Amino acid sequence: LPPAEAEALVRALQGSELRDIGGQGWLRQHEYVEKLNMHGILSASAGQEQLLTELLVTHAKIPVLIGELISVEIWKHKIFPVLCRLEDLKLRSTFPIYVVLHHEASIINLLETVFFFKEICESAEDSILDLIDYCHRKLTLLAARSTKAQAVTSADPVPPQELQKQAEMMEFEISLKALSVLRFITDQVDSLPLGALTRMLNTHNLPCLLVELVEHCPWSCWEAGKLKKFENGTWHVVPPEDQVKMTKLDGQVWLALLNLLLSPECQRKYHFDGFNKSQLLKLRAFLTDVLIDQLPNLVEMQRFLSYLAVTEPAPPKKDLILEQVPVIWDHIIKKNSGKWEAIAKHQVKHAFSPTEEELKLQARRWAQTYSLDMMEALATDKPRCRVCGVEAAKRCSRCRNEWYCTRACQVQHWQKHKPACNLMA
Repeated sequence: LPPAEAEALVRALQGSELRDIGGQGWLRQHEYVEKLNMHGILSASAGQEQLLTELLVTHAKIPVLIGELISVEIWKHKIFPVLCRLEDLKLRSTFPIYVVLHHEASIINLLETVFFFKEICESAEDSILDLIDYCHRKLTLLAARSTKAQAVTSADPVPPQELQKQAEMMEFEISLKALSVLRFITDQVDSLPLGALTRMLNTHNLPCLLVELVEHCPWSCWEAGKLKKFENGTWHVVPPEDQVKMTKLDGQVWLALLNLLLSPECQRKYHFDGFNKSQLLKLRAFLTDVLIDQLPNLVEMQRFLSYLAVTEPAPPKKDLILEQVPVIWDHIIKKNSGKWEAIAKHQVKHAFSPTEEELKLQARRWAQTYSLDMMEALATDKPRCRVCGVEAAKRCSRCRNEWYCTRACQVQHWQKHKPACNLMA
């Protein structure tokens, strides 16, 4: 984006009322977030994300984005179940949840891109407590998740149970982004508000939750005797020689643990009671020479755990504690309590029962937002032939959406591709 357009989009970001989710104004805001998200990814890959960071700090928009995340989460828990019970919702099992999930994914992805910078963390101010709570809920979902879940790769029309799998997959990817955001927050423990560290260590006991993630590793699973790991948005079969390699997600967990356990301030505040100590000592089994070679800082962790095993750390000092509490969640719940059904009925009428013409108009707007050139710039892999899977250099000239290696493959796939091609064209 040109700097002037990026600034205009950042200025336009504003908090949404729960009842407005899914409406035209909210969808327009989703487009702004998505454009900024793609701009952030491309800028980061070129090492030029400083402009976006400065704009978000200058215009105090990080609390706004965190507020949007919390609104979406409350909508999923409180409004969506009511929507699903309303018989007059034409698209009850698909349209609302995917639009909302995509909005949540775009925001958390944008936050992941910019939270690397200390200024962003500081500009969140007290809303960082709501973000910590959000990340904790997502990490709890990750720890409870079955490790056998697989990515949905089909691009053809799918029945409702497949759509449900796609929704679960989006939730999984959102949770992984929350893990990265939390790790960046732990990098800045010295800059956080007073109550943030207490909330991470004692209210939520994040060190023990991170131990669970090390133990169960939900982004890794065995299938038909082969190890698969989730990286860059897809599941990959890992060759035997690479099975001991640390993934980015493994690294995020270990770095967050290093930040939370080795900082003197954290050690002073954390309760090293019998349960917490026994949980943390489980990490010793994972600290192999191969792992430490890949992340040398873990030598310090190994030393700390060896010391912890033979000593009884002093209990935290009993100071007078004035604990800050997150306000965004409580404010939205209090404001809308008892109105869930009324909000759902309003959204059925004004947001989630679009006419054919409204759907076409929205499709055109999204087509402009997600231009093919932009998506190709974001893609890390070369396009693959839709039929045989080899690297492809040609694509359908009509819809420009499907790739093929040869004309023979395109002709072979035409009957299947024709309905979608007509629709897109």
